[in-house]
Amino acid sequence: MRIAIPLTLAANMAAAQPVLSGSEFDSYTQGKTLFYGFQGQVYGVERYLPNRRVIWSFMDGNCKEGLWYEQGEQICFIYEDRLDPQCWVFTQSDRGLIAQFEGNPDTTELYEAEDINEEMVCLGPEVGV
Repeated sequence: MRIAIPLTLAANMAAAQPVLSGSEFDSYTQGKTLFYGFQGQVYGVERYLPNRRVIWSFMDGNCKEGLWYEQGEQICFIYEDRLDPQCWVFTQSDRGLIAQFEGNPDTTELYEAEDINEEMVCLGPEVGV
């Protein structure tokens, strides 16, 4: 599914913001469902649950449960189908979160999308015949 979304901040502004600590990240995300954009398109959605648990989807109905932890300045995620950590550096602007993969300016940078009037949909498990 490709949906055009407004992004919350220009890419070159990300480096000017302070990095969020694990407690700051937890305080901001706790109980929320956030949509992330990449290059003007919806990238995915993540629901933030108690005890640093998460549910992630690429907006395809295939949801993965996981958890996050703080490692240095990075917030790392481990999901049920992928045990190698996916680590991001999060900053916050007045318009939302910015996530830079492994804190490397040459890698993927996601932006918290403004309200796109969508729901997080998780389909049930695939059942054979």
